[in-house]
Amino acid sequence: MKISARNRLKGRVVDVVKGATTAHVRIDIGNGAIVTASITNEAVDELGLKAGAEAYAVVKASDVMVAVD
Repeated sequence: MKISARNRLKGRVVDVVKGATTAHVRIDIGNGAIVTASITNEAVDELGLKAGAEAYAVVKASDVMVAVD
């Protein structure tokens, strides 16, 4: 699969905690940094996410602000 996003952080899944509809997926991206993503339980199942699996945290900004002095 190819993706246009450039902010891809490769790591390893630390844990997956499912809630009623949404799961929190924690990914260790190295140097003690952990990225947490909130995704649907369905997405967790489709991706086969579990502790120890390799995964990417893909970051896409939802807003870009512009400012001038």
